[in-house]
Amino acid sequence: MSSSESLKEAVRENYARAALRVSEPKSRCCGGSTEASCGSTITANLYNADEQANVPAGAIAASLGCGNPTALAELKPGETVLDLGSGGGIDVLLSARRVGPAGKAYGLDMTDEMLGLARDNQRKAGIQNAEFLKGDIENIPLPDNTADVIISNCVINLSGDKDAVLSEALRVLRPGGRLAVLDIVVRGEVPAEIRRSVESWIGCIAGALEEYEYRSKLSAAGFEAIEVEPTRIYTIADASDFLKSAQLDADRIAATVDGKFMSAFIRARKPSERALESTEPVQRTTKTEQGA
Repeated sequence: MSSSESLKEAVRENYARAALRVSEPKSRCCGGSTEASCGSTITANLYNADEQANVPAGAIAASLGCGNPTALAELKPGETVLDLGSGGGIDVLLSARRVGPAGKAYGLDMTDEMLGLARDNQRKAGIQNAEFLKGDIENIPLPDNTADVIISNCVINLSGDKDAVLSEALRVLRPGGRLAVLDIVVRGEVPAEIRRSVESWIGCIAGALEEYEYRSKLSAAGFEAIEVEPTRIYTIADASDFLKSAQLDADRIAATVDGKFMSAFIRARKPSERALESTEPVQRTTKTEQGA
């Protein structure tokens, strides 16, 4: 098994435990030192009271993101939305309400337990215009030009092949469609101990790209109008919390990461059809071909 496959399996197992913890509260499945989320410091208080009132408690309990993409993505009635790494379904359910009956919200997740929980939450919420799909965010099981908007909540950083994720996102978006994701982004060098720790990948730390890397990868994938807007910058106290959850020496490492990790809202757009056409090779007719 490759390191990328090992990482994916570790993430899958940890999120499966998180789903079972919500659906089977008395289960002892959650042994181990880490939570599936980025730590309570990052995941707490992301949704307002009205949003929480509109989704089942199980969707809130399984919320493991670092922000609220549905509040930032400016979703419009009738749009089709795709959530990459939809987990317990909270962002899909909120998106489905925002786009209304004429719209559609898809959730994509690789973990059977999370998919089961999300579908149960959908049933409890009585939402008809949502669908949860099983698959990898590096290989999205939807046709080209399906979605108006792609959202994601602290998931892309968990992938071992972010170039594939962004390439797939561009493919699935309609021309002019937009990417509107929350993710953990780094400013400055990250200690090697964190990069090496699988537990930190699971906890949304080690897989985070530096801001310039994120911009570069989005541009290389074909996106335009790229923006990275910090929504929260984490302090030494915040770092201590999630470093301890990853079984790292928080007291020694915290000072080296103070202010370097941030939750960020990342916007980008797929070029319009006219822009895409203008990048295609131009067929030139020679004088000979014209019969001159």
